[in-house]
Amino acid sequence: MKGTHLGEFEELILLTVGILKGDAYGITVMDEIEKHTDRRVSISTIHSTLNRLEKKGFIESYVGGASPTRGGRSKRLYRINASGQQALEKVRVQREKLWSLLPKNSL
Repeated sequence: MKGTHLGEFEELILLTVGILKGDAYGITVMDEIEKHTDRRVSISTIHSTLNRLEKKGFIESYVGGASPTRGGRSKRLYRINASGQQALEKVRVQREKLWSLLPKNSL
C-alpha cells in the first residue's frame, strides 16, 4: 500500500465511516463530521477524502439500493475494513503515547 499515513482529516473521515457502520455515504459523513466537530466541510472535500482512503486500502465502497428520495438513483456507500481499523488503532496508540509523555504542568 502506497501512502498509508493518515492525515488528521482522513482520520476523522475514517472514524466517521466506522461509526456509521455501513451507512456511510458523502452526506451522512459530512453531517456527522459537522455535528461532532463543529467543522464546516464541503461535500467535494468529503468525496475526495473517501476516494483517497479507498485508494489507500482503508475503506471499501459498494453501491446501495435505489431510493425514491434520490429520484431512483443509488448511493455509493462506504465501510471500514481491517486495514482501516488497524490504521486507526495505530494512530490512537501513537496519540496516547505522546499524551502520556506530555508533562502535567505544560498545558
